[in-house]
Amino acid sequence: MLLVANHPNSLLDPVIVQAAARRAVRFLAKAPLWDDPKTAWLVKLGKAIPVHRASDDPTKLARNAAMFDAVHAALARGDAVGLFPEGISHSAPSLTPLKTGAARIALGAAPLVGGAFPIIPVGLVFREKDVFRSEALAVVGSPLEWGDLAVRGLDDPAAVRELTERIDAAIRRNTVNLAQWEDQPLVECAMKVWEAEQRAEPDPAARVARLGEATRILAAVREHPDAETTALMREVTTHQRRLARLRLRPSDLVADVGLARSGRWATRRLMLAMPLGVIAAVVGWLLFVIPYRLTGTVVDRFTLERDTRSSWKLLLGGAIYLVWVVGLAVGAGLWRGWPTGLAVLLAVPTVGLAGLLVRERWRGAWSDLRRWVLLRSGRRLVDTLRTSQQHLGQRLDRLFEQHALRGPE
Repeated sequence: MLLVANHPNSLLDPVIVQAAARRAVRFLAKAPLWDDPKTAWLVKLGKAIPVHRASDDPTKLARNAAMFDAVHAALARGDAVGLFPEGISHSAPSLTPLKTGAARIALGAAPLVGGAFPIIPVGLVFREKDVFRSEALAVVGSPLEWGDLAVRGLDDPAAVRELTERIDAAIRRNTVNLAQWEDQPLVECAMKVWEAEQRAEPDPAARVARLGEATRILAAVREHPDAETTALMREVTTHQRRLARLRLRPSDLVADVGLARSGRWATRRLMLAMPLGVIAAVVGWLLFVIPYRLTGTVVDRFTLERDTRSSWKLLLGGAIYLVWVVGLAVGAGLWRGWPTGLAVLLAVPTVGLAGLLVRERWRGAWSDLRRWVLLRSGRRLVDTLRTSQQHLGQRLDRLFEQHALRGPE
């Protein structure tokens, strides 16, 4: 199979595609990664296949014949091959124009494989792609239909263009493509208002599909504006700003904040205040505050594009954390003997991760408590916001029906 994905986050993208594939994947990667000691070991370990780009060194483009031979042979053996048809990692709000390499690889391999084989689009969506442990989602789409093109072969330029367009459309169906980043709050708020009022299932893949459709609708509205829809978009923006000032979400306005439900919520989180949880949180923070701060300080010294910060954090942080843990273990071993050193080597990462999970739940619980107090105490304000949101939800529902809002594939 051939896995084709968008490329918003440098070296993190193949990691997530690999996790989604649940099988070994050989990736195509730009040739300069083999010349960089920070990344050479990684691409060699993953048995990646080098691609020579004109932007890197135009004199080496002839070597890509060997790349095509290697990819075709891998697909003929039944391997999974992954690539990013955009050709570059970037932070643009939308998919950039695709190169034809993916289509040429597929059409060239078809005779060796015995015809059309699965081409699987994977959409990568990040909440805050340069922040540790923020949300990342891989939306795996349906295999492309391209049997009619496979028989036409690699020597048919029209077949190459058509397959490239089908790959582009498939990736777009599983990603969010904005005209500009400034549209993101409007699109997300509109979708969250609609989901809250419709009590829609909070499935992440379905949400990505709906967000993609919402961006399409926004583009259509801008192309053919009318007074009613323009007013609706303006009111959604105003509603989003009001909620943001109060640090509320559209779903909070329809949430059950009764005492019975609140009591069950408090009971489930009581363990976070238990001595063992507090100890894990504090000790875990103390154990890793130095390498955590050091990683951020070192990365901040470089002038990096947003799509590469996570990769640098991962590579540098991985090395810093490893040296830190091994250093603690060696120190403990020299102090109390090798059994103590081995115990420290195993215990420190475990305690650090446990403390991180507890602290994250503390932050979530505190945010929930603050919202609960506001929703219970500011009844008049909340009722006004609820009424406004109900009207917005009804109008958005009519708009989405008019433009045939679709779910995921």
